[in-house]
Amino acid sequence: MAGVKRRSFLKSISAVTAASAFGLSYSDVILARRADFRLKFANNLPVSHPMNIRAKEMVDAIKKETDGAVDIRVYPSSQLGNDTDTLSQIRAGAVDFFTLSPIIMGTLISKTQISGIGFGFKDYDQVWKAMDGELGAAVREEIEKGSNLTAFDKIWDNGFRIITTSSKPVKTPDDLTSVKLRVPPSPLWTSMFKSLGASPTTINFAETYSALQTHIADGQENPITLIETAKLYEVQKYASLTNHMWDGFWFLANRDNLAKVPKDIQEVIRKHVMDASLKEREDLAKLSLTVKQTLEGKGMAFNEVDTNAFRGKLKDAGFYEEWKKSFGDPLWSKLEQFTGALS
Repeated sequence: MAGVKRRSFLKSISAVTAASAFGLSYSDVILARRADFRLKFANNLPVSHPMNIRAKEMVDAIKKETDGAVDIRVYPSSQLGNDTDTLSQIRAGAVDFFTLSPIIMGTLISKTQISGIGFGFKDYDQVWKAMDGELGAAVREEIEKGSNLTAFDKIWDNGFRIITTSSKPVKTPDDLTSVKLRVPPSPLWTSMFKSLGASPTTINFAETYSALQTHIADGQENPITLIETAKLYEVQKYASLTNHMWDGFWFLANRDNLAKVPKDIQEVIRKHVMDASLKEREDLAKLSLTVKQTLEGKGMAFNEVDTNAFRGKLKDAGFYEEWKKSFGDPLWSKLEQFTGALS
C-alpha cells in the first residue's frame, strides 16, 4: 500500500530527527512511538473461541502491514459490557468494532434478524449462499440505513443453535411447554419460543452461566461449540439437536470512527477482517465435528429431534406469517430464494 509505506517512511525520518535531537538511539524512539490509530474491538465470546483466536491473528497482521500505525485491542468475554451496553457504546463511538448477532442487532434494526428465522436454513450450503449473496447484502444495507454503523462484507459464523436443559430432554415441541428458557434480547427469539410453548426469559450472554446455575432459567439455546467453550455443560445435562436457528456475527464498525482512518489503511483492515472471518468459519466447522463427543465425555446426554414437528408448530401458530409481514415481501423473498417456502 503506497500510502502506508509513505507514512512509514515519514515516521522513520521523524524518528531519526528526534533521536539526533535528544541523544536517543533510533530503536528507542521506535519503541516509544504510539500507534496513529488505537482502536477497540469488543465481543462477547470466551478467549478460547475460534473468533478470538483468529481476531488475535487479525490484529497482529493489521499492525504489521501498517507498520504499527494501527493498534487494535481486543476485549473478549463482554469485558466492556453486555451486548446491549456494547451496542450503545459502538453507536456512541466509545468502541470502534463489535461483533454482534444479527438477531440481537434486531433490537435496533428489526430487519437484520431475518437470517435467524426459526428452522429456516437447513445447512451451511444455504447459509453461505444467502449471507455472502443477496440476503447478506440486503441486511448490510438495512444496517447502513438504520444506524451510524457499517457491517463488513463477510459475516462470521456462530453456528446452528441447539437447546440444552437441566431437568429433561427436549424431543418434541410439547417438551418445551412452560420451560423457562434463557434467550438473548431479541423479539424474534422471544416470539419463536413463545410459539413453541416455552417461557422465554431474556438474559444477556454474560449472565447466562449464573442464571442456569441458580435456576433462574431451566435451559438455554446456543451453538454446540459455544456450549463447550463457555462451559455451559457444567450447569446443563441434556442437549437436543434442534438446529432451530443459524446464527452469526456481523463485524460492525462505527462509521464515523472508521472514516477517520485513511482509505488505504481501511482497505488493510477490511482485508484482514475478511480473511479472519473465513478462517473462523473453517475453524468452527472442524470444531463441530468433535465437540459433541467432547461434551458427551463431560456428561451431557444428546438426542435428535424431528425438526418438521417444530416447524409445523411454528407454522400453525402463525409465526412465519407474522414475521413475513414484519420483514416485508422483498426481504422475505430474498430469504426464501435460499431456504425454500416457509410461510
